[in-house]
Amino acid sequence: MFMNFRRIRKCQCVQLVTTCFILSIVMVCWEQLDNNVVSHMKSYSYRYLVNSYNFINKSFAISRQDADSLSSYPYLINHRHKCAERDVLLLLFVKTSPENVKRRRAIRSTWGNETYIRQELGASVRVVFALGVHPDPQQRDGAQRALLREDRRHRDLVQQDFVDTFHNLTVKLLLQFRWAHTYCSHARFFMSADDDVFVHMPNLVRYLRDMDQKGVRDFWIGRVHRGAPPIRRKDSKYYVPYEMYKWSSYPDYTAGAGYVVSGDVAAKIYQASLTLNSSLYIDDVFMGICANAMGVSPQEHVYFSGEGKAPYHPCIYDKMMTSHGHVNDIHDLWKAATSVEVQNVSSGLLGRLYCTAVRAALLCKPYYVDTYPCKSAFL
Repeated sequence: MFMNFRRIRKCQCVQLVTTCFILSIVMVCWEQLDNNVVSHMKSYSYRYLVNSYNFINKSFAISRQDADSLSSYPYLINHRHKCAERDVLLLLFVKTSPENVKRRRAIRSTWGNETYIRQELGASVRVVFALGVHPDPQQRDGAQRALLREDRRHRDLVQQDFVDTFHNLTVKLLLQFRWAHTYCSHARFFMSADDDVFVHMPNLVRYLRDMDQKGVRDFWIGRVHRGAPPIRRKDSKYYVPYEMYKWSSYPDYTAGAGYVVSGDVAAKIYQASLTLNSSLYIDDVFMGICANAMGVSPQEHVYFSGEGKAPYHPCIYDKMMTSHGHVNDIHDLWKAATSVEVQNVSSGLLGRLYCTAVRAALLCKPYYVDTYPCKSAFL
């Protein structure tokens, strides 16, 4: 009897300690749980129950004069005749910063090499780097002189007189679409990409030519975020205060790291931007608001990557469109991804079956990996 009593007391003590431990974990993690779980539940409920963002469009509507005051900056470097050639398949804007000289150099010698694209792929693609001025006033003059020297050599920088910071990304977005409208409206497609994104140009050109032959319109592809909630944590880079955006869900949009739109969509985004409040500094969300105002919806392309790098394998390169997070490995990746071995590995029935199995092993993980979704392994 005495032993049973001691055993009961011991079990109760273990239960108490376990309960206290679980409660302490929940209390410590509650803010994260609330932001990551509850906010997404609210967001999806909001998106699918309301199923309309017309009220958002109305709340962001401002006069054209006010819209110009938020995003009208003089050009410091410009190339009005960059798109003088009439037959332009793709205008590709790379979002960069003044200090990222090595990234621009790597892009010019790999996937952004216009000469290679013209000679090897037979396509006219114009690659332009969009940027503002150096954020540090003490380094600004020296950085500007370096940019002018760089541009005299390559003739591919487009710069406006705004401070190049994260909170001015929407200004950089507007720079791209307004430059495209003014100087390259005849391009059949428009792409925006970060300077740490790898673009598999042969695959992209092949795909866009096919879309062009089909005469696609209202075309907008990339990694789509559906029903995403605003982040309200002040310690987050993507924090958006309630005063800036008061609703529980964003309109659908594509990740700003890399997306492609057809020429007619680029024109619509430009028109929408003339009368919408661009003070929202999450640029890809503002793009979604502009597109929603014009009745355009994004389409998922499974080989536009998320935040993570795509796995390194020829069976991945065969399908790849973009991969995010490449700085030091871009030359090696370009060499591997464009090698003839890629076509040899995936050719024939056995090659296709082999690559399907490889992609399934690389992409279908029991945990979340933000590259390509599992379903892309079987497409």
